[in-house]
Amino acid sequence: QVQLVESGGGLVQAGGSLRLSCSASDATISNYAMGWFRQAPGKGREFVATIGSSGGSGATFIANSVKGRFTISRDNAKNTVYLQMNSLKPEDTAVYYCAVSNVITMSTRLYDYWGQGTQVTVSS
Repeated sequence: QVQLVESGGGLVQAGGSLRLSCSASDATISNYAMGWFRQAPGKGREFVATIGSSGGSGATFIANSVKGRFTISRDNAKNTVYLQMNSLKPEDTAVYYCAVSNVITMSTRLYDYWGQGTQVTVSS
């Protein structure tokens, strides 16, 4: 059982930045693809970013809605994945989740383990 814990959420003004962290226990994240998703009130879970395993391509994919503002990275020594969010907009307000998959994918169905989520609120 992989345990994922997100942190770094909070309240920020539009144009500000936040860095979300996702730490894993009982798993070495370098062996897996990691993804970030978000869910706003009344909406479905939306893909944000993913990064391939270190043993694979290590490629990253970013959703068009956040491209140029968000970046995903990993620190294998800390067993942690990050989501750097810059130029935040009110429409970025959501609960952000990290997840683990055996393949690099934007599909929520292919992620096996999920964290509990962290709230990000962007005020206008």
